[in-house]
Amino acid sequence: MKNKNKNMDTCFTCNQTIPAFKPGDGSTGYANDEHENKICYACCAKADEKYMIEHGRITLYLSRTRGSYKVTNWPGSLAFTPRYVSKGNHNIAGVRYGAWFTGPQGTNWHGVQYGENTQIIHCRRIKATR
Repeated sequence: MKNKNKNMDTCFTCNQTIPAFKPGDGSTGYANDEHENKICYACCAKADEKYMIEHGRITLYLSRTRGSYKVTNWPGSLAFTPRYVSKGNHNIAGVRYGAWFTGPQGTNWHGVQYGENTQIIHCRRIKATR
């Protein structure tokens, strides 16, 4: 389906007004879904959460600020605080981070990030907890 609101300032999903772009802010105020429809960050979080529930896997971002870690989607509208983060060695990337967190519907998740020069973390739903 072609985007009905490609040049409009409303969310394709909820029809709410998307905040205007502010120079220097570093963001557009919206994301694009798989059909290139503009969606607000709140709807982006709902879509990512739905994807996690349905597929049991997702690629997110692991960031560290002032000593605490967060696992988030691209705009940061979906966020989880890891219960535990480990740092280990990796034969190619040099370092490997593992993060265990509680995801949607209270399920357990584990993510792996390779290397120091990225925030990308590959996450999957797990049965056991850490």
